[in-house]
Formats: sequence, structure tokens, C-alpha cells
Amino acid sequence: MSNTYYEKMEQSFPSKARIRKEQKKLEAAGVKYILSCWIDMLGVPKTKPVPLCDFEPLCLGKGPQFAVHSVSFVPELGPADSDQIPVPDLDTLVICPWDPTCAWVFADLWWEGRPYNMCPRQALKRQIRDAGKKGYAMMAGVEPEFITMQWDENGQPVKAYDDDPVEGVRPRRQAFGYDVEYSIDAMGFLGELIDILNGLGWGLHDVVAEGAYSQFELDFHYTDVLTMADRLVFLRVLLKEVAKKHGMFVTFMPKPTTGDWRSGAHMNTSIVKVRQPGKNIYEGARGKFSQTAYHAVGGLLKHGAAITAVACSTVNSYNGLVPKVAGFEGGVYTWAPTHITYGHNNRSAMLRMPQNRFCIENRAADMCMNPYLGLGMSLAASVDGIVNKIDPGPSADEDLYVMDSKRQKKLTALPRNLLEATEQLGKSALAKEVLGEQMLSSFIAYKVDEWERYHQTTTDWELQEYLRLY
Repeated sequence: MSNTYYEKMEQSFPSKARIRKEQKKLEAAGVKYILSCWIDMLGVPKTKPVPLCDFEPLCLGKGPQFAVHSVSFVPELGPADSDQIPVPDLDTLVICPWDPTCAWVFADLWWEGRPYNMCPRQALKRQIRDAGKKGYAMMAGVEPEFITMQWDENGQPVKAYDDDPVEGVRPRRQAFGYDVEYSIDAMGFLGELIDILNGLGWGLHDVVAEGAYSQFELDFHYTDVLTMADRLVFLRVLLKEVAKKHGMFVTFMPKPTTGDWRSGAHMNTSIVKVRQPGKNIYEGARGKFSQTAYHAVGGLLKHGAAITAVACSTVNSYNGLVPKVAGFEGGVYTWAPTHITYGHNNRSAMLRMPQNRFCIENRAADMCMNPYLGLGMSLAASVDGIVNKIDPGPSADEDLYVMDSKRQKKLTALPRNLLEATEQLGKSALAKEVLGEQMLSSFIAYKVDEWERYHQTTTDWELQEYLRLY
């Protein structure tokens, strides 16, 4: 079922033989409960736990139904309308590593027998279908970064791995990045994650102590675009559950404090031909990127602002898309992207052409993203660039933070805040195609409300800046 977009709900049902085979496996493993999870507009999984004895009805669309429109910021339906039905994708079935009595499976949402127009997973599958009609499929990898925290004796959130005094002498420059001592200190938590992810077959390459205190990154192998979106959603839940066992919690908020490095979720994407699934068409002759790869870059740049609105989807996201931060722990420069341009191994550009792999790395993405929408927009934009041979223009291969101001003005800056990004999203024909008219309208309405609530809030910074000055 994975990757296949069905027009009618009955087409998505697994065979009864497959259902019974999977149920026997689960029974033998001691599983008692099923978490059949659909995804809301913000990329958050939702479920109603079901006993294993109801596995077959669940798989045939006779399990729990949901009034999705009552809880997920999508008021296009009312209390008199039909509910939505989740149908599990058995290709995603996995026993929960944090509780082996539970099994997890991703589900697609249906409404009145048709794909529900507010289901992000269905939206991505639709883009996979459309790209496939043009002969293309996307592979993707994501670099998830997060910060581990705990509650202090006063009920305040503090970094879980930070043994430097809050007051007194702290390192002038951040000591946490790649640090051996902090990596060793965190191995109880990180080691458990390594074992789990390798057990899941994700091909974990390494874990990284990142720039901010208590910040980590997990690097695991790429896969097809739908599976990668599923993995990122599952990982966010997994990290939270494992952290709880160690007396911590995990935050995916991009910038919890001013002095922190931003937590990103760089999207690394490449394209293969449907008839040649093992051939990455971004790899050209003599170890160089192909012309096709540059056309894909052209498509991603053309739609860069709209993609950013989805991939950097919170008010807080834009605190991180800046060149430098005063009092920054680790120096001055952030290594975050600032302009909608591309460069060869240039980490200050939105799109980086890495020196060690043939993919396009979009650095303007973070862990609050709905990965189905972020990767769906990336797929559609890349195919647009390839099919229409969009010229990306010259690369920006120098440090954009210190580039001459006259040359920098010739480049297009990333949106400065959520409002700017959302306004660009509303103008995007590609976003309307990927999300669909109703989901795009609901997403924009929610994000405008988010911006207005933030913009109308008096912050601590404002009090300190203005209360006694004026």
C-alpha cells in the first residue's frame, strides 16, 4: 500500500490473508494493542488505541472513526458532517520500542469513501503519483536535531547535559559541539537510541553532540520520500518516550533561548527515474552534479519562499534564520541559511550542493515541520524544475554573512518572519496543488492566527527595553 494513491477507500484495504499473517506475528510477539495513527495538519500523529482482537475490522475500515474537523484546525466541516475513517498501511507496522505490548501503524484518512482532503499523508502520496506519471520518484534523508531538557527544583526547564554554572565562569565559546565528554555523559540516552534505530533497520550512521548545550543530531540512511516522512513523525514520538525513561524531555522548538544554536531538520533529496530506481539522476559525469540536478535546484529556488513557509512553520523558526546572534554561545555566526540561493557546500545558502553526496540539501527546515507537506512541496518543486528545465542562475559560493552588501542585495532573502512566509505561501500555485485548496486555506488561517497572537503579546524583551526607558 505504501506510496500508492488510491481514489476509493476499498482499494486501500489489505487482503484478509495479509491481515491474518500480520496479526499472528503480533500475537506471537506479545502485542496487545494497536496504535493506528493518522497525521493532522501540523504533522502531529493522532490515534485511538485498539485491542489486537479488533485488528481485522481496523484494517478493513470498520475500526474507530474520527471527527477530525473538530480537533485539527480544519473547520471546513461541521458537527452534522460524516466522520473520517483511518485505514492502516500495513507496510508501516512496527512494534513500539518503548512498549512492546503496543504496535504502531500509519493510517491514511478517508471521508465518504474518498481520500480526505485534509490528510497530509494522502497529499504526499498524491504528489508521488503525479511525479511517477512524469517518470520520477524522490529519495530523501532528514537530519533531525533536538535539545534534551529536564525540570529543575523550581519547575523550570533546564538543559539536561550542562554542568557549567548558570552564574559565574562559563566557556567564552560553546564547548558542546562534537565534545567527547558530553557525548560520553549522554551515552545512556544516545546508546539506547542507537540500538533502537539500528533494530528498526534505519541504518543509523552516527549521533552528534551539536552546537548548543544538550543538543543532538541523529544521522540515518535515506529512503523513499514517504517512508522518510513516516520515520520523522515516528522519531519525534520515539525521542520523547525514550527521554522520559531517562528523566528528561525533548524539545523540537528551533530556538528555545537566544544563545542557542538552531535545531534544524535539513531535507536532503535526490531523484531517480521510476524505470531505473537505483540510479540517482543528480550524479553526472566525472564526479560532478548533473544538469538535471541544477534544474531541480531551479525549481526549488523558484518555490523557495513557499517551501520555507511549510518547512519553517512557527514564529520561533525565524529566530534561527539569521546570520549572527549577539551573545551567541559558540562564536557569532549561526551557520543557518539566510538567502534563497544555492552554493557548492555553502551552508549559509538555503540550498547546499554537498561535496560528499549527490543530493540537494535544503537547510531552511526545522523539526516543527509537517514532513509530508515539506517533502511534498520539495518533490513537486524539484519535478517542476526538471520538467521545465529551470535555470537556477549562478551559484553563491562565498560566505553570505560577510558578502559585499551590493552583491548580497541581488539575492533574495529568506522570509524574515512567519507572516512574510505565510503571505508568500498564499500566492503559491504549487502550494495549492500540493496541499489542495482546503488544506492550504486552513493552514494559512492557522498560521495567520499564530502570528497575530504572537504579534499582540507583550514580551519580557519589550518590558526590559521600553518600560523605564520611555
